[in-house]
Amino acid sequence: MSVIGFDVGNDNCVIAVVKQRGIDVLLNDESKRETPSVVSFGEKQRFIGAAGAASAAMHTKSTISQMKRLIGRGFHQPDVQEDLRRLPFATSVGVDGGILIHIRYVNEERIFTPVQILGMLLSHLKQTVEKNLQSSVTDCVIGIPSYFTDSQRRAYLNAAAIAGLRPLMLMHETTATALGYGIYKTDLASTREPINVAFVDVGHCDTQVSVVSFEAGEMRVVSHASDSNLGGRDFDEVLFRYFAEQFKEQYKIDVYCNARACIRLRSSCEKLKKVLSANAEAPLSIECLMEEKDVKGFIKREDFEKLSSGLLERVLEPCKKAVFEAGLQVDRIQSVELVGSGSRIPAISRILSGFFRREPGRSLNASECVARGCALQCAMLSPIFRVRDFEVQDSFPFSIGFSSEDGPISTLSSNILFRKGQCFPSVKMLTFHRPNTFHLEAFYADQNELPAGTSPKICCFKIGPFEASQGDKTKLKVKIRLNLHGIVFVESASLIEDEINVSTATSHTDLDNAVPETATAASVENGAAARTNHHDRPSNTRHSRRHEVPVSETLYGGMSKSELVEAQEQEKLLAYQDKVMEQTKDKKNALEAYVYEVRNKLFERYRSFATEKEKEDISRSLKQTEDWLYEDGVDETEKVYTTKLDELTKLVDPIEKRCKDEEARAQATRDLLNSIAEHRMAVKSLPTYERDAIINECNKAEQWLREKSQLQDGLTKNADPLLWSHEIIKMAEGLDITCRNILRRSKGSPSRPDQDDRSSDHSG
Repeated sequence: MSVIGFDVGNDNCVIAVVKQRGIDVLLNDESKRETPSVVSFGEKQRFIGAAGAASAAMHTKSTISQMKRLIGRGFHQPDVQEDLRRLPFATSVGVDGGILIHIRYVNEERIFTPVQILGMLLSHLKQTVEKNLQSSVTDCVIGIPSYFTDSQRRAYLNAAAIAGLRPLMLMHETTATALGYGIYKTDLASTREPINVAFVDVGHCDTQVSVVSFEAGEMRVVSHASDSNLGGRDFDEVLFRYFAEQFKEQYKIDVYCNARACIRLRSSCEKLKKVLSANAEAPLSIECLMEEKDVKGFIKREDFEKLSSGLLERVLEPCKKAVFEAGLQVDRIQSVELVGSGSRIPAISRILSGFFRREPGRSLNASECVARGCALQCAMLSPIFRVRDFEVQDSFPFSIGFSSEDGPISTLSSNILFRKGQCFPSVKMLTFHRPNTFHLEAFYADQNELPAGTSPKICCFKIGPFEASQGDKTKLKVKIRLNLHGIVFVESASLIEDEINVSTATSHTDLDNAVPETATAASVENGAAARTNHHDRPSNTRHSRRHEVPVSETLYGGMSKSELVEAQEQEKLLAYQDKVMEQTKDKKNALEAYVYEVRNKLFERYRSFATEKEKEDISRSLKQTEDWLYEDGVDETEKVYTTKLDELTKLVDPIEKRCKDEEARAQATRDLLNSIAEHRMAVKSLPTYERDAIINECNKAEQWLREKSQLQDGLTKNADPLLWSHEIIKMAEGLDITCRNILRRSKGSPSRPDQDDRSSDHSG
């Protein structure tokens, strides 16, 4: 069973895996710990990850990035439109109001959704894991922002299904960071009161803040707050606009008119920002940015901070909100941890120090903490690892209500079924009295908690059909679950018969027991994902009969099951196409390498083993193949390259065989001569009889080798060799056996004949 944590960032992805000795971050094919979140479509294959980032300049309009900003969003949302203006690929609105991405691939126009693109990226990450671990991977935990809506969470699950992954949990990124921080804290047991820690995550595209309360063996997320439009890329954009205006005045070029120039300048600005994090000033230099012009620029850190003053002020807003919703004063926050790829800007740390009245800590790896926390959570959900007892209680960042045909379903205090800050997973049991089929609709109760332009509707559930058997109305128990992924759904509906305490119900919904069963995010050990606390419920004096009632779900947007299956099949076809193209490139490279290898060997290693005619024929074939490779053979199939390689090997193999035979014979000859020398050295301490017999055998073997070698030297290059390596090996083995037999006979003889007799009797 796999134990994997994925941090799928807007700019880069990180993969962490749990092993017996701890957590490792896996390296990609380029031996880097971070993989770019990029999918690029070439003419005949996809380039994903680092390869996609490398090919972005060549395939600008068919390179897809920053999917985290688009997944599960509506095309007409203001934030989405702002993002699409920065991105080079073409888009349009789908039938369901979603985003459609248009690219050209294999000489035809193709349309993909952000879910499909994310599925491609996850599939690539899955292959990276399987290559590292040498085993298949399915189970994992994926990090997501806490502000993700229901549609975005479902989109992530669909993308994982396209990639062949089964997420055990979608985990809030700041919660994953807090888990990786708290589970290793050894000083919690000695504290009487909870320790409150604020985690500030300034990522590539967003800023998230969570206040977490730690006690011995447990952590509880008290509040979440975020700014989904404030991240490291916004600081990059400040530099981008600054230099774009500067180059327009100084070099008379407008980078906004050139997509490739925009990509290169943004990339350079990102590097410049990192330089400014450690230096007071930094230069910028780009060769041939556009119109064959080289550009240069320069900026000081203080000027950069002035340009970014508006962004820096916004960093404090989610911090203030998180502390306020936690119900704490700033002085009750004992520690602050700063993480995220955008957190390295010194001004951010300085501003946070002023607000929290303490220096932010950096005890966690800013780029890897989310993936490590997700891997830890996966281990806690896995039966194959035993993790230290540590309870995780996360809080839900939205308020969710339900309504029926009669209006909102009210609890004792409000129309909200799952309040903001609710621990999850969580279960609510509702009792209804209905004569026939009815509908329930889930919605976000507070529009202000959602991104601008987001619909408050989540999904609709049809309960029924069923038959009423007790008068006009039948009692039904409906179980509504907010699961580990933060997705709400109707888990089951049951028709209740023969209960003594049947409400005659002047109201249509019994809400006295609206919350009789809850589940909090719990300690995870040996597969236990949650702990359920059952509140007291009235006991019946007689058993009731339950009949399951069908429940069907209707989503507002998103993928249907048939669309998901189609997307999975399409991903398999695209992956097969990539595999074929990689195999074709490998075969082409093998053919090219063989041409250069044989050309070098022909006049060096093979020089003594090929006739002049053979050399001419092979040289001509190599030249023809090389010319073909760079002209007509640039874009051919794997079969064609294989055929060309086979044709060359047929010409070269006979010469290769002669060379190898000669090398084997030379080695066998050396081994035989070494054996003769060893035997001659070994007999010095032996009696005269054994010494003379062994020396005689050595002389005969040496004479045989000399005669055969003289015969071989007289052969022409085309003749078959008479002296094969196996004959020499056989002679060496025979010499060893004969010498051992001589020694064995001499040790078993009680007396020795005279030296003359021994010499005359020995026949060899």
